[in-house]
Amino acid sequence: MAATGANVVQNVSSLSKLQSLNGICAIYKKCGPTSADVLNSFKEKLLKEAGVANPNPRKRKKQALKIGHGGTLDSAASGVLVIGIGDGTKMLTTMLAGSKKYTAVGELGKATDTLDATGAVVQEKSYDHVTREALEEHLQKFTGDIMQVPPLYSALKKDGKRLSVLLKQGHEVEAKPARPVTVYSLALTAFTPPLFTLDIECGGGFYVRSLVDDLGKALLSCAHVRELVRTKQGQFTLDEHMLKEERWTLQDISAALQACPPSAKQQPGPNGKAKPDNGSKALSQASTTEQAEDGLDEANSRD
Repeated sequence: MAATGANVVQNVSSLSKLQSLNGICAIYKKCGPTSADVLNSFKEKLLKEAGVANPNPRKRKKQALKIGHGGTLDSAASGVLVIGIGDGTKMLTTMLAGSKKYTAVGELGKATDTLDATGAVVQEKSYDHVTREALEEHLQKFTGDIMQVPPLYSALKKDGKRLSVLLKQGHEVEAKPARPVTVYSLALTAFTPPLFTLDIECGGGFYVRSLVDDLGKALLSCAHVRELVRTKQGQFTLDEHMLKEERWTLQDISAALQACPPSAKQQPGPNGKAKPDNGSKALSQASTTEQAEDGLDEANSRD
């Protein structure tokens, strides 16, 4: 009985510690799962450590932990995924709008319906004429403030449904109109045809998949993304800040968490009540998988 009582006290203490966490940190997303899946695994590990029996990270109401992520990575991509906990969810819109860095491996000569290696090949064209010099010259046209058409296979929505879901259901989907995006830097770091590697720094709303597809067309060939890694988001870098799954513990997260500035906390409105935080509303539901991703995609940098 004494041991059981001690365990209860310890669990209560761990849960209280978990619920007191406020801030942002970065975790590592591996290839395969969606960003929402990774977030749910992260949350489930913390809840289990805090002694929550049979935690359901997808449950939207009466959650012990408020958590969200600040920028979706597709399932085929890996790298830095910024996490907000508690009041840290209110800082995630800043993460979305801020600078991000990616390393992308593109493949010339093949286009796919998803613009990456997960899709079906829909076109094949010669790439023998493409030189390193020609590729580097065309990169300049995609640097700065440019207009970009988002991929059809994305979490952008039509009539409340994701375009990617509509396509998989056999519906015809029209491309979204081109929208302004910013590319701060774009460099070719390797060229071994048909493969080439790009280092990219961009702002919110930018799709690496669209860049590689557009680049292939500009070179009178075609191309798709073979691999994609997000190496930096905001102040968080892949080498210095991100936590791999074995370090998803209360102790490591507490140490890595960057505290919220005073501006991230709710400020009283003119009637004395707290102002609604619309920017993080979709994220305050315990990172509700689909809801968190959907709410962010319109302003998101993705592959």
